[in-house]
Order: sequence, then structure tokens, then C-alpha cells
Amino acid sequence: MAPPRSPDSQVFIQGITSSGRAFRPSDWAERLAGVMSQFRPKGSAPSDARLCYSPWCVPTTMNNIKCVVLSAALRQHEPMAWDFVMNFARDNDLQVVQACLVPED
Repeated sequence: MAPPRSPDSQVFIQGITSSGRAFRPSDWAERLAGVMSQFRPKGSAPSDARLCYSPWCVPTTMNNIKCVVLSAALRQHEPMAWDFVMNFARDNDLQVVQACLVPED
């Protein structure tokens, strides 16, 4: 997949393989986002000691499919972390879709 062009771009890693099978374990998105929680914009660390997902790597569910939303800003600030997540998707044959943020009104 070509790298996103804009820092506002996002990549959606879907928990479904290219053959249409659901990826297991069912909490893979939360686990991956937990590993990536240390990579975040400067000054955005939580003020208390609890785990908080990075705004650059967020687990979610879309159409009943577990996903990780990966921000292109991660690639600019932490290229090795970006490569880690993208290699995870490739190694596990997960579907990856590029998108762009739509501003809220």
C-alpha cells in the first residue's frame, strides 16, 4: 500500500483477512493499540498512570468488524512504529484501507 499523502490521512486495518475470514484473537485490535500506546504526540500523555491509547493508533469496531485506525502522523513522527503496525497487517493478511479525516461540523 502506498503511504498516505497527508498527515490527516488514516489507514484502517480491518480484522478480516483477504480471504474474508475473521482474524483471531477477538481482542487483537486492543492488544495492538495497547502496544502502540507509547507512541503519541508530544504533550498528549495522560496525567494519571492509567493506560491510554495513542491518538495515532486507535482500536474500534466498524460494521461489526474489529479495526485499528492508524494515523499517517505516526509515520511522520515514528517511522519504525508505523512499519511495525503495517508489517503486522501484512504478515497476518489483514485488509488495509486508506481514508482521510472528514471534519465535523
